[in-house]
Amino acid sequence: MTHLLPTAESLTVEFKSDRKRLPDSDLVEALVCLANAEGGELWLGVEDDGTPTGLHMDHRNLAGLAGLVAARTSPSLRVQVDGVEANGLPVARITVPKAQSVVSTVGGVYLRRRLKQDGTPECTPMLPHERESRAASLGLVDVSAQPVAGATLADLDPLERERLRQAVQQYGGDRVLLELDDEALDGALGLTARQSDGARVPTLTGLLLVGRETSLHQLVPTHEFAFQVLAQQAVRFNEFRRFPLLKALDWLETNFRPYNPEDEIQVGLFRVPVPMVDMAAFREAVANALIHRDYHRLGAVHVRLEDDALAVSNPGGLVDGVTLANLLVTEPRPRNRALADAMKRVGVVERSGRGVDTIFRGMLKFGRPSPDYSRTDAHSVVVRLPTEPADLDFRRLVVEEERRRGAELPIDSLIALAAIRELKRVTAEELADRIQRDAASAKRTLEALTEAGLVQAHGNARGRSYTLSAAVYQAAGDKAGYTRQAGFTALQNEQLVLNYVRQHGRIRRAEVMELCRLSEGQAKDLIKKLKGRGALVQHGERRSAYYTASA
Repeated sequence: MTHLLPTAESLTVEFKSDRKRLPDSDLVEALVCLANAEGGELWLGVEDDGTPTGLHMDHRNLAGLAGLVAARTSPSLRVQVDGVEANGLPVARITVPKAQSVVSTVGGVYLRRRLKQDGTPECTPMLPHERESRAASLGLVDVSAQPVAGATLADLDPLERERLRQAVQQYGGDRVLLELDDEALDGALGLTARQSDGARVPTLTGLLLVGRETSLHQLVPTHEFAFQVLAQQAVRFNEFRRFPLLKALDWLETNFRPYNPEDEIQVGLFRVPVPMVDMAAFREAVANALIHRDYHRLGAVHVRLEDDALAVSNPGGLVDGVTLANLLVTEPRPRNRALADAMKRVGVVERSGRGVDTIFRGMLKFGRPSPDYSRTDAHSVVVRLPTEPADLDFRRLVVEEERRRGAELPIDSLIALAAIRELKRVTAEELADRIQRDAASAKRTLEALTEAGLVQAHGNARGRSYTLSAAVYQAAGDKAGYTRQAGFTALQNEQLVLNYVRQHGRIRRAEVMELCRLSEGQAKDLIKKLKGRGALVQHGERRSAYYTASA
């Protein structure tokens, strides 16, 4: 079959010349290289510049190629081989999936594909720590549960254990932990692991939570974090530390508070604080970066206050299965499970594993934009929390509704209200993208807000859209705002129909439905209104009816 060749090599596309018969070992290594990255396609019989030169005679029979690859890789790599004609020459397209474990050749060669600084791809050897990092990102191993080579119980700090117990009380953690002695506490939280001889050895989780600072520096050299304050390109604060995690969180929060001014609003009899950055969102974002970073990679966790946002970044991309498109709805998949579980039991992070919801809530409830993860890539996770002024009317609306309910608004409802506030009018399909769910779920959220009196629905069926309700606009002192939004679509639809008639001479009811995204009944009402004003003239009856502009 013929097939359009890719224009150039990339992270997922590799070209291999076969004019001199590519050695089987080179072919297998190239496929291993792709599998240990994102998978992709290897085009055999194509030069590096994308010019097809054809397959060698020895490779014209492709039947055994998939078996050869499976036999020479460990674990066996399953590939799909297709014969393709390019510019009249036979070439082979070999499709290789992303490996769900670390793959090597049977000769023990580990390779991975990466992009160089100029954007071109290359295959490089996978060093032992890179193989461990890859396995951790796939959820195959948990480095945080493993003993740290060279560590002893003397590397654990009694003062940090006391800090841990105080944190359980402060954050409302698992109070059963407070009844345990040191050895039982270490076992319950996975701070130590027993060896075959019965001796206890600190795990990475143990060192990170209650380790001595000097021991962390020597035994966990990848652990480091920084707090930086940048104002108009000037550096006002810039310090790096290697504290154990509970002390690190205290230190970061203490240093951040002076840079986090707070206003207040009056809601009924109560005064509600309005900080520049919600402290629950700050704590969750920082804790997530420290817990879920890749401890195989050098590099610090950065907490950076910029002119327009608080940015938190950590080495190591999102774990396998988590993407920016499912961040809000995917099941928790921690890279360091033992460490994450320990921090949840202490109470530092959200115990349901839905810490991302806490970060979103901390932004949206103040009428600020959603957290921005767009700078995240394969090497680091970056979240930016915009620090623009809060919308005080929106904050008052959220507080009043949550007090009426006696509970927090669901995160999907907050996202919906924020979207309508921003866009003025949304449909279920538009909201579905924002809450990362299907249109039916989005519609249920919008209808629930409609029943609560916060949102007004307009239209039926496919053309149904939603605005903030008249009561919300009135409470915000913007009575004209509702009228503008509620009346805008009707006026717009009238103009769409009249413009269509001017351009095409006539219009049918079905065309009105398609043009304005209206139901049949809505289209009838619109046509009736335009006829009543003398703007349209009807010709024919029922299904054969069409309408023209009046003379």
